[in-house]
Amino acid sequence: MTDETADCVIVGGGPAGLTAAIYLARFRRRVVLYDAGESRAAWIPESHNYPGFAGIAGPALLMRLRDQAERYGADLRHGEVERLVKPDGLFEASVGTAVVRARAALIATGIVDESPALPALQALVKAARVRYCPVCDAYEAIDQTIGVVGPIRRATAKALFLRTFSRSVVVLPLDDERLPENEAREAAAAGLTIAPGPIHDLAPDGDRIVATAADGARIGLDVLYPAMGAQARSDLAISLGAHATDGGCLTADGKQQTAVPLLFAAGDVTTDLHQISVATGHAAIAATAIHNALDRNFC
Repeated sequence: MTDETADCVIVGGGPAGLTAAIYLARFRRRVVLYDAGESRAAWIPESHNYPGFAGIAGPALLMRLRDQAERYGADLRHGEVERLVKPDGLFEASVGTAVVRARAALIATGIVDESPALPALQALVKAARVRYCPVCDAYEAIDQTIGVVGPIRRATAKALFLRTFSRSVVVLPLDDERLPENEAREAAAAGLTIAPGPIHDLAPDGDRIVATAADGARIGLDVLYPAMGAQARSDLAISLGAHATDGGCLTADGKQQTAVPLLFAAGDVTTDLHQISVATGHAAIAATAIHNALDRNFC
């Protein structure tokens, strides 16, 4: 792109950002997308609930989306946007010494999962033994022994959701707190096992995972879900005046526009339902609204 004033700058190269880039490019808009390479979708070993695919790995889906966006002329760049301002009616996105000016901006920066400080966890994540999204993939854990690790109340809440898929669900507390009486009754009625906390360690054991409880007991698991929460990457938008929930998710109207005119947001950064299909739906709405809000681009 020779003219560094784009119609839209997109911050984030996950499913939401790339889908928006596809739409805007097909609307014949000049779009620059910055991808820091931190899409949560890249951690998905295989998704089975994305419509149209019996199964597709996250990296493969991202590659298809990138190829499609570039086919229509979207300008995809690697880099982390460090600063986003709007000094004179145009947005300015800074990456190192480079600055892109744009008439509209879309924040599709997603979230960062919190992880417990257990030595073997990252190795288990890289080996695709840890899952983060029961909405996405709990179906694949039917009748397996499922562990949920995190603060006891948060882990119990996720374990109750997972009880739909298996009779063997184990809460692995990272604290030594006790559940409130009503929550303890609900957990007992659901047949959840609550290990003595805090959990000391997690380790691979062949095809399984072993958790070591506070009393030294070793608990074998087939699947592990952390229940630690996540942080929305919403700082760039908030610094411009966008509004956010107490949890940091950006608030947007029905067209995905934030409180800042022509600043839009899509995907996980706006919602607690972290689903690729939700992100791409947001992106389609936002990209169409951006196109209609800008001056006409008649041929």
